[in-house]
Amino acid sequence: MKRVNLVFGTVYGSAQYVAETLGNELNRLGYAMRLWQPEELDGFLPTDNDYLLLVCSTTGQGDLPENILPWFYKVQAAGLYLPHLRYAVVGLGDSSYDNFCGAGIQLDELFAELGAIRVLPLLKIDAMETMEPELEALPWLTQWHQAATADAGN
Repeated sequence: MKRVNLVFGTVYGSAQYVAETLGNELNRLGYAMRLWQPEELDGFLPTDNDYLLLVCSTTGQGDLPENILPWFYKVQAAGLYLPHLRYAVVGLGDSSYDNFCGAGIQLDELFAELGAIRVLPLLKIDAMETMEPELEALPWLTQWHQAATADAGN
């Protein structure tokens, strides 16, 4: 089974809690998983050999949080081509803003540009509709697991 790298960007901690919840579930499902803390990301570039799950809140006018922004720019500038990397993104945002889940959209677009394969469409979690985003992310992870399992069988 491929390793899962779980990366998050957060301002107030919600995205981190969602990532930790997903990480616990991944462990329960038997995945080898690494939850990357923002201060560890400087030494991490994704590879084709692993899965990548990204959980990110949105700040400002659709911006990435400061704790993931340097990594985003590093990946963007690295000239990577990742045609075998399987990835998925969970975006947290507030639909009362024009750029709802803008950070998640930016991450999704970046990895699509790098040639990576999207396992599931971007999950957008709206703070206007839920106080517990991890409860929306868990059923999504079940779908991700089913898709990843089916993909591994091919």
